[in-house]
Amino acid sequence: MLFPYLDIILRSVAVYFFMTIALRVFGKKELSQLNTADIILILLISNSVQNAMVGPDTSLSGGLIAALVLFIINFIIKKLTRKYKVFGELLLDKPEVLIHDGKLDFKALSKLDISDEELKEAMREHGIEFFKNVKLAMLEIDGTISIISEDQEKLKQTHYKRKHNHKSLQNFN
Repeated sequence: MLFPYLDIILRSVAVYFFMTIALRVFGKKELSQLNTADIILILLISNSVQNAMVGPDTSLSGGLIAALVLFIINFIIKKLTRKYKVFGELLLDKPEVLIHDGKLDFKALSKLDISDEELKEAMREHGIEFFKNVKLAMLEIDGTISIISEDQEKLKQTHYKRKHNHKSLQNFN
């Protein structure tokens, strides 16, 4: 009975990898800064790729198999990226330096399409007023901006991620 669902499995795998590549191409910055238009886009994309995954099979079992395949692929990808560095480097973004010792990296900011206003907003959220007071600002792999203040006394209060995304340390082993 698995053979009738092989088409759904293959379609789901193709859609998963397409979406992974699309997110890689369009940038990690988009992941943490969802606005109304972004949410609408996500909803429309999920609706459009649903048919691509299940094809003509709109049954409950077809939808559940597609969802199961996506969970399994995601689980396997996470295991592989942790176990094999090369695989992780291929699929995962790396943190990017935006400011180092008060000096902005205009090339990185341009490449990542981060505006001056977005960077200033992140600094204000970290309690920092001037670029010269930033020891290090990074665009993290989850799309958040982490900032470390030049002032060591402020370090504890300013070293948190922009959208407060907390990940357990187990994810980094």
